[in-house]
Amino acid sequence: MKRKILSLLLLAVSVLCQAQILKPVKWEVTSSELENGTFLLRATGSFSSPEWHIYDFSTGANATVFKVEGVENISEAEIVSEVLSGECTHPVVIEQKVAPIPGKAPVARITISWQACRGGQCISPEEEEFTIELGTATGSFEEARLEEKASQPGTVDDTQPSKSLWALILEAIAWGFVALLTPCVFPMVPMTVSFFLKQNDNSGNAGKGRGRFLAGVFGLSIVALYTLPIAIVILLTYITGGASVTADIFNFLATHWLPNILFFIVFMLFAASFFGAFEITLPSSLVNKSDAKSNKGGLVGVFFVALTLVLVSFSCTGPIVGSVLIKSTQGQFWEPIVTMLAFSIAFALPFTVLAFAPSLLKKLPKSGGWLNSVKVVLGFIEVALGFKFLSVADQTYHWGLLDREVYLAIWIVVFTLLGFYLLGKIRFALDSEVKHLSVFRLILVIIDFSFVVYMIPGMWGAPLKALSGYLPPITTQDFRLESGVPGRGAFIASETESAGEARKYADFLELPYGIEAYFDYDQARRAALREGKPLLIDFTGHGCVNCREMESRVWSDSRVLSIMKQDYVVCALYADDKMVLPREDWVTTPDGKVLKSLGKINSWFAMTRFNVNAQPYYAILDPATEKHKVPSRGYDLDVEAFLNFLQKGLEQ
Repeated sequence: MKRKILSLLLLAVSVLCQAQILKPVKWEVTSSELENGTFLLRATGSFSSPEWHIYDFSTGANATVFKVEGVENISEAEIVSEVLSGECTHPVVIEQKVAPIPGKAPVARITISWQACRGGQCISPEEEEFTIELGTATGSFEEARLEEKASQPGTVDDTQPSKSLWALILEAIAWGFVALLTPCVFPMVPMTVSFFLKQNDNSGNAGKGRGRFLAGVFGLSIVALYTLPIAIVILLTYITGGASVTADIFNFLATHWLPNILFFIVFMLFAASFFGAFEITLPSSLVNKSDAKSNKGGLVGVFFVALTLVLVSFSCTGPIVGSVLIKSTQGQFWEPIVTMLAFSIAFALPFTVLAFAPSLLKKLPKSGGWLNSVKVVLGFIEVALGFKFLSVADQTYHWGLLDREVYLAIWIVVFTLLGFYLLGKIRFALDSEVKHLSVFRLILVIIDFSFVVYMIPGMWGAPLKALSGYLPPITTQDFRLESGVPGRGAFIASETESAGEARKYADFLELPYGIEAYFDYDQARRAALREGKPLLIDFTGHGCVNCREMESRVWSDSRVLSIMKQDYVVCALYADDKMVLPREDWVTTPDGKVLKSLGKINSWFAMTRFNVNAQPYYAILDPATEKHKVPSRGYDLDVEAFLNFLQKGLEQ
């Protein structure tokens, strides 16, 4: 039994690692001098195994892209190795002739984008960048590449972790520690630690090392019980359907009205449970069976102690785990695994430490009414966070139920009631009477009412940058003071026509701060050609938290806003909008699928033309050639970097 459990754990970890680091194609770029000051760039792609292949330059959405910047292109890129029916097998060789630009350093910046497939299954499109000095032997200069990225603010640096992912990890860790303070978890601490005290007593001094080993297994078991189920579900969808299917599932969860309404209802039920209306529990038979097996010694007993802990504490950790998982589905499909791993490590850490050193148990506070107060506070927070999901459905389907001021009004009321609860003015059935206000409670009251006061100006249009990722867009604000930020419909009537052509979808879409955007790529490109301006593409979404933060924290800068309004034609493409378009705007994909909604059309366009399936994503194009003027950008709240990105696009 022990070997089976360990084998399953090792197998799951190995599958996770293999799926994440799989890189079937490795590229090397070289340059050689020809004549008359020209150079030949050669990129060679080697495959990890013979069954892999990529596609040539003309094979639709799977096409390989070879882009060279920083030099003068003498010839077009050409695949000089064997190509059979559009498929390139090992090795793939791409060549292009270039020449240095007079007065500039002889450095070529090369971007290769491709999609690898085998046996009818394809992995997600990949992209790699190289910086090569003309005349040198190789382009695998990692140091030069990183230095070039630092000097080019328009480059998306894929060597750095996503800031949004780190935010999710930190939030999951915080929830993991908070879960320990709930009434159904905290009393489990002495019960589980007593198991290890008994193990040490039975083993004597000679068994202390074994006791510590068992404590480590106990902690790993808790982590595995929380993380492996969600990892297995995600991996099964990935293996059976590929990355695109998995991404589609999470896109459905993040933007469709049905899961968002269900998430909203679940959050409200969780809140009611925390308030004491009822208790969410697992079947008692399941808990009893696990508890009976925990009496066994060794690894099996330790595992079932961990399982019993997870099952018994479900009524308190279930809502928190659900909240963490639901929030993490707003991004890429690895994020739920990573965030659940972070949550479970934080949750298991105190139990593991106490199992290592049981004497620390004496220093813990005794359980009491304060634990129920923790649950009630979490209930108020669940109510506030739950409305985010209702807001996403409201925005993507344009129901008009939760405008920004309505959403703010709900939050103001919720956190005001929370403040009165902390003061002891509101009591629930299971609460103890608050006879005096502790210093800690007073600090929480001050923080809570300060937050309420901070939100109140938002009712009249204050930007509230700290909450920009959670609030509906400021364009949904119906009433406001003069703050320089247009409310709903501020420019729709006057800006829906340009050169006699009605601006598509401007009757239900708009960008903040009076940015006169287009919402159809072809129309925006024609406008950019007509006005002689570069085209700024903004792939965004109604449910995109990072998009709202970029708009509130970066776009609101007066310098950024001035350039976007005056020097660019802005095209905002919403990837999650559910509006069904007129038949003449429908798109039929090469495989015969008919895309009818604006979001699906824009999402398909982003994948086939830019190989991206995430928001926000910003690209600056030459409207005549439709080529990138500078490397594209993703989520980054550095105002100066975004400003340099825009300025560089104008210079190029």
